[in-house]
Amino acid sequence: MTWPEMQPILLQGTVDTLYMVGWSTLVTVLGGLPLGVLLVLTDRGGLLANKAVNKAVGVVVNVGRSLPFIILVVALIPFTRLVVGTSIGPTAAVVPLSIGAIPFFARLVETAVREVDHGLVEAVLSMGGGTGTVVFKALLPQALPSLVAGLTTTVITLVGYSAMAGAVGAEGLGSKAITYGYQRFETGFMLATVVVLLALVTAVQLLGDGAVRLLSRRERTT
Repeated sequence: MTWPEMQPILLQGTVDTLYMVGWSTLVTVLGGLPLGVLLVLTDRGGLLANKAVNKAVGVVVNVGRSLPFIILVVALIPFTRLVVGTSIGPTAAVVPLSIGAIPFFARLVETAVREVDHGLVEAVLSMGGGTGTVVFKALLPQALPSLVAGLTTTVITLVGYSAMAGAVGAEGLGSKAITYGYQRFETGFMLATVVVLLALVTAVQLLGDGAVRLLSRRERTT
């Protein structure tokens, strides 16, 4: 396969991958951020300390993190079909990608929030702030650099997940690599796919590192 023949296939695969990763990142943040904060708030000594809730959420997160993604994709086929009406294609892949990444990101959020100085929380409480004020005025702003670093790691993980999802009809670069690189023995195309994936991961890492440095610098100057 020549380079001009590869270009439209790689372009379509890249667009599909960005689509899957973009939407699943949004859903992951919406699901994983509150879940991670809840793990901190309901833990012993937390503002909403509740052992039963903390244990239940912890079990859900641990089970979600322990399942191999390729098995999760297959297991969720009926649920995916129920949610989006199909189990193949980029849109269908968003469902297992999000469900697989939410527990992963939740633990990163938990770690980031726990690093916030407890003295700051006590200061907000002493001024009459409630749980919501503590979360949105103290915990999340102070943990923002670590949260962005965790999100960067999560997005890179989702890029890898999206490539695996290509094995079960999710389209994207993983699907193109299997269809055109592996099944047709096109080594050149396989290498080109790897290069594009590496470029995507590198771009995400550089953007994430830049954002973390900017936020850390701003935090030191305020």
